[in-house]
Amino acid sequence: MDKKILIVEDDLEIANLIKDYLKREGFIIEIAQDGLKGLQLTNTFQPDLIILDIMLPKLNGFEICKEVRSFNKNIPIIIVSAKDEDNDTILGLDLGADDYITKPFSPSVLTARVKALMRRSLVNNGEITPAILKFQDLTIDLAGYNVFVGENQINLPTKEFELLKFLATHPRQVFTREEIYEHVWGLDSLGDVATVTVHVKRLRQKIEKNPTDPQYIKTVWGIGYKFEG
Repeated sequence: MDKKILIVEDDLEIANLIKDYLKREGFIIEIAQDGLKGLQLTNTFQPDLIILDIMLPKLNGFEICKEVRSFNKNIPIIIVSAKDEDNDTILGLDLGADDYITKPFSPSVLTARVKALMRRSLVNNGEITPAILKFQDLTIDLAGYNVFVGENQINLPTKEFELLKFLATHPRQVFTREEIYEHVWGLDSLGDVATVTVHVKRLRQKIEKNPTDPQYIKTVWGIGYKFEG
């Protein structure tokens, strides 16, 4: 599945240069030219990695980094800035940035760092699986097998949790009922895949505000299901 990168950079020439290099590697790119737009796109575009300038209109890169880390601990962030003082580098990393590169820089070097961070973040067949997944008001604690909707903890049987975990760790990817059955139940599709439909229905009743119009587990008619974060 193509990975998405958000470039938050007010110099459009630099932003487009980075974009051109990353698009050659197959990444989907969005550009924001001020801090507030960057923060907005972090929520709506849901990038898999952020390239972040420091000196930005409206909201600087340090403020964006701090805000993003308040609700997403796992998304890789690379700070790119003309400010190369040690204090700025330390501050950026202390606020949660994963890497820091100073201008002027080689686009090929930046691309290599992007790919390295992506590889470091990918497990389980290339899907990002941090310890805790957060989707709006839905929180999934993968290690503790806990699920919360808002402040309320939801008790799920093991198979319902494993179904939710499988779908949530493969966001926007469509799976047939047979594929879900094989991954979650560990059996081939000769099994009774109707149990997938039943488990999806039960899961929706517990985590969706409106189970008949779900925001997380979507039906893809004629195919199966996908998770929308």
